[in-house]
Amino acid sequence: MPTPKQTLSFLLRRFREAGIRPHSNLGQNFLIDLNLQHLLLDAAALGPEDVVLEIGTGTGGLTMLLAPRAAAIVTVEVDQDLFQLAAEELDGLPNVTMLCADALRTKNRMNPEVLEAVYAQLDAAPGRHFKLVANLPFNVATPILATLLALDRPPETMTATIQKEVADRIVARPGSKTYGALAIWIQSQCRTEVVRVLGPSVFWPRPKVSSAFLHITLEEDRRRAIPDLAGFHGFVRKMFMHRRKLLRSELLANFKDLGKTQVDGLLAALGFAPTVRAEQISPEQMLALCAAVGQARTAAHPR
Repeated sequence: MPTPKQTLSFLLRRFREAGIRPHSNLGQNFLIDLNLQHLLLDAAALGPEDVVLEIGTGTGGLTMLLAPRAAAIVTVEVDQDLFQLAAEELDGLPNVTMLCADALRTKNRMNPEVLEAVYAQLDAAPGRHFKLVANLPFNVATPILATLLALDRPPETMTATIQKEVADRIVARPGSKTYGALAIWIQSQCRTEVVRVLGPSVFWPRPKVSSAFLHITLEEDRRRAIPDLAGFHGFVRKMFMHRRKLLRSELLANFKDLGKTQVDGLLAALGFAPTVRAEQISPEQMLALCAAVGQARTAAHPR
C-alpha cells in the first residue's frame, strides 16, 4: 500500500514533475497538515462496512488514508491532470474506484455516474453504510451537501472540509445573520457540528479565507417526518427569496392563490407575529408552516 503523504514538499515536487499547477477556479487548495487529515478521519468514524464518497480526489492523499478504514471508496476528480497524478499514487488499492467526472450534473443534481458507482458498492454486501468524507473544493461545497441530502439514499454522515463561512451558515441558529435556507434545509434532517476551524496556512496554495471541518449526521426520524422533501426544499428557498422581507409578504408573493386573510390567519394559528421574518423561525416551525400552507392551498382548491 502507498504511504500517505501530502506535505508541501511532496506536492511541489509532484506538481513540478507533472508540469501542472493548481487551478483556483476549481477550488484546488490542498490540506498539507497530516495531523489535521487524521482529525478529519477520526471525526468521520469510519468502519469496515462503510462505503465512502470522496469528492475532490486531488493527489490522492486523503484517499490513501480512507482506503484501509472502509469497505470501499468512490473518489471523484474533475481535473484530468490531477486524476492522472492521483491514479499513479493510488495504484494497487483494490477497494478504491476512481472517476474522472464532475460530481454534479447540474447545480441541484448529482452526476448519475457517481451515484451508480456508490450504490453498486453499497449493494455489494449487506449492512453497508454510505458516508461522505472529503476535502470539498470550495466552489462546489454548498450544492454538494445540499444535493446529497435530497437523494432517496443520502449519506448517513458527511464529514468535510469547507469554507468557514459556509460552515457558519450551516450550523447557524434562528435570528443570527448567517441563518438562512441552507441551515433550515440541513438542520431539518440532521445534527451539525463544526469540528475544527482551520487557518489558511494549513493549505497549499493558501486560500484567502478560513476553512472548517464540518460533521453532519442524518437523523432518520426527522427526515421521515418530512412528507415531501423536494416540496419542502423548494418552499424554504422561496421563503428566503428576499431575505429582509416579512414572511407574510413572501407567502403572498409566492402563493397568489392564498389571500391576505388566509395568510394572516395561517400565521396567527402558528403563533407567528405579523412582522416575523423567515430568518427568525426554527426548522421545525418552517416545516409546520410548509404543511399549513399546503393544507390551506388544498382547501382552497378541492379536487
